[in-house]
Amino acid sequence: MSRILPSRILPAILLILIPASACSPAPAPTPFIPPTNQAPLIEPTLIIDSAQETAPTQQIIVLPTILPTIDQSNCVNNLTFVEDLTIPDNSFVPFGSSVDKQWLVENSGTCNWNAGYRLRHVGGAVLGAPEEIALYPARSGTQATIQIIFTAPFTEGVYESSWQAFDPNGLAFGELIYLRILVSP
Repeated sequence: MSRILPSRILPAILLILIPASACSPAPAPTPFIPPTNQAPLIEPTLIIDSAQETAPTQQIIVLPTILPTIDQSNCVNNLTFVEDLTIPDNSFVPFGSSVDKQWLVENSGTCNWNAGYRLRHVGGAVLGAPEEIALYPARSGTQATIQIIFTAPFTEGVYESSWQAFDPNGLAFGELIYLRILVSP
């Protein structure tokens, strides 16, 4: 009997509560407030005076570009090796083949490299490359690619060619860069 009573009372309570909840009073409507009057529009008029002089034409004055000057006499030279772009160290190369070696370096000094800066062979085999090449242009803080074309010899073995940067006064600076190849038939 205790089970029957709640099962009959619960639906009866729901039947009473649902219709009762719909009997709440309707909300009051929002009163209409008409817009305020706007100022009257004044039509624009254009008055042309024929006696008025025309405006003078504008003259363009080109100002010289002022570039900051860097005192190159007190700058510091430096070259930092970043990565081998071609021909990793200990690469196998056939006899007599052309070897296009490229290094990515950074001008990590405060001097800008110009036509007076050189890269010279300082050790190992020359491998058909020129003994000296130009090392320019590269502004301070930028990266540059150095490229040298070598020729593999016709003798089997391990070959290395080392290169050093030199400033216009002939002073060496920076890290050495090098090529190391394994030549075989």
